[in-house]
Amino acid sequence: MKSSVSTSPIAKLGLVAIDGRDPLALAEFCAAIPGWRIEPWEDDGRIRLVGDTGATIAFQKALGHVPPQWPGDVHPQQLHLDFDVPDLDEGGRRVLEIGARKRGFQPAPGNFRVFLDPGGHPFRLVRSN
Repeated sequence: MKSSVSTSPIAKLGLVAIDGRDPLALAEFCAAIPGWRIEPWEDDGRIRLVGDTGATIAFQKALGHVPPQWPGDVHPQQLHLDFDVPDLDEGGRRVLEIGARKRGFQPAPGNFRVFLDPGGHPFRLVRSN
């Protein structure tokens, strides 16, 4: 695929977040596979697994979560990606240039911004420290 957009990176992948009814149980299961450590994340019960390479998987409570059914389209697999950026405005401008759409509702616009990829999947640009 050829693109006329600059190939310089816009952001660094910060984490992958997975929704579930019981984030701790899911984190404990997933931590056992690569041997990553479990850490609290935020004050609202979210949990993350941190590996030695800097990769992070986060788990967050979603009471209405319907597990995906694979294969199939009735309840497809869902997750969102977080990309760390030093400047939310600049990062936002650049992802819009390559086809993202900004969500209307922004729960914490000073810390992160929610966008949709061209297929409608949500992702966030997160202000890096």
